[in-house]
Amino acid sequence: MVTNLASRDAAPRGLRAAVARALLDVNAFVFSPESPYTWASGIRSPIYCDSRLIVGSPSARRTIIGGFTELFRTLDPPPETIVGTATAGIPHAALLADRLGLPMGYIRSSAKPHGRGRMLEGLRPAGQSALVVEDLVSTGGSSIAAVEALRAEGLQVNTVAAIFSYGLPESENLFADHNCRLLRLTTLDELLEEAVSRGLLTEATVRLLLDWRSNPRASIA
Repeated sequence: MVTNLASRDAAPRGLRAAVARALLDVNAFVFSPESPYTWASGIRSPIYCDSRLIVGSPSARRTIIGGFTELFRTLDPPPETIVGTATAGIPHAALLADRLGLPMGYIRSSAKPHGRGRMLEGLRPAGQSALVVEDLVSTGGSSIAAVEALRAEGLQVNTVAAIFSYGLPESENLFADHNCRLLRLTTLDELLEEAVSRGLLTEATVRLLLDWRSNPRASIA
C-alpha cells in the first residue's frame, strides 16, 4: 500500500482512483527508472506523464471533466471564469467552462511576440475571480507563473485545479508561499497503487519512485 503524501486538497478518494485508472487506460504514463526523463528544471524523473492523450479518449475526457466539475462545486464562492494554461490545460478549461456555462480564457507561457503582445487571451479582466485549470503540476513553477501573470492582468486567482500532481515538497511550498490553493484530481500515490494492482510496477519500484519524490533535486546531474 502506498502512503498518501499528497491528499491535502485532493479530490475524494474514489474520484482520485477513477482518474488514475483513466490516465493508465490511455497510457499517459511511462515508468523508466533506468533511463529518467529530464525536466526543464534539470530534475531527472523516473516517470513521464503525457496527459495530452486524455483529449483523444471520450471516456477519459468525461472522467476528467466530471472530476473538475465536482471540484469546482466545492469552491465557495464559486469562481466567475475559467482560465486554461497553454497548451495542455486549454481543452479541459474549455470543456469545463462549457459545462458550467462560464466565460473561459487561456494564459500563454510568455507574451505573444507580435500583435498586441498579450499573455491572457479570450478575456478582458474586470476584477473577476478565476479558476486556473492545469494538466499536471511538477515543481509548480509554471503554474505559479501563470497565477502571477493573471493577477497582474487584474483577475482574482487563489485556486489552481490540476489533473495530476506529483506532490513534490517543492511545489507544496511554492503554492503556499504564493497564497494559492492547489486542487488535484489525482496524485502520484493513487497512480502507483493502481499501477501495482495492474502488475505494471513492483513494490520495489514504488519505493524507488517515492524516494525520488522526497528529494527530486538530488537527481540533477
